Amino acid sequence: MKMLLVPTIFLAAAPSIFGAPVTFDSDVVGKPPTGWTCGATGKGNPTWTIERDSSAPSRPNVLKQAGTATFPWCVKEGSDAENGSVEVKFKPIGGSEDQAGGVVWRWKDGNNYYVARANALEDNVSLYYTVNGTRRTIKYANAPVAPNRWHTLQVTYKGDTIQVSLDGKPYIDAKDTHISGVGKSGVWTKADSVTLFDDFNAGAAP
Repeated sequence: MKMLLVPTIFLAAAPSIFGAPVTFDSDVVGKPPTGWTCGATGKGNPTWTIERDSSAPSRPNVLKQAGTATFPWCVKEGSDAENGSVEVKFKPIGGSEDQAGGVVWRWKDGNNYYVARANALEDNVSLYYTVNGTRRTIKYANAPVAPNRWHTLQVTYKGDTIQVSLDGKPYIDAKDTHISGVGKSGVWTKADSVTLFDDFNAGAAP
């Protein structure tokens, strides 16, 4: 019983480490976000730009990924943490192969990081680690991910414990030791997903 209670307490406490979210509203439309590094794992041409969107949770701007690549990512400079939480609002709006929105943490470089994602074509949430450019599944769970709607994806991580929630509901509670130490946080998509992001937040915990 005690082992089950600890993750629940940790997850409930996670929002208190967050500061003000990144709304992208002060960034230049049509350009990548200032203070972020964007690219992709694998092949392809990701396109990360700031765009205006009237549906944005915090209007007027969003971060949009509209290119096609194996695993596009965009990480925030200064978000380094070993333990903490990362959260973003995302809206899947297109893609025939995938319609995914995700977050990365303990990001060392474009080939080494953790990632959790939700997929509107598959109605699930998945947790992975990527080492030397190869992505491996840790765990996945069925979850409703409606297309063309905003969702909130949150990950809390401490030591070897990782918890993933979608729209305020916990779906994955797992342990993994493949990636340790400090790394950056950011957002992620897959393949031909066209995805909007807003209200990004990442915080470090002791």
